[in-house]
Amino acid sequence: MSTGASDGRYLRSSGIPTYGVQGFFGERDDVRSHGRDERMLVQSFYEGQTFLYEIVKKLSTQQR
Repeated sequence: MSTGASDGRYLRSSGIPTYGVQGFFGERDDVRSHGRDERMLVQSFYEGQTFLYEIVKKLSTQQR
């Protein structure tokens, strides 16, 4: 949903700032989303999963 629709529009229309983070990164010119040869390296998948977990954990903990 990084470049498509998002539920964030409802939050933004209510005045709540909303941001999106993909977490899974690839080559800029290697566009294969929903194609016959859509693929991702296994290592990239796990790195993206760890990135998303860490960012959610950091953003959801109380900062002092």
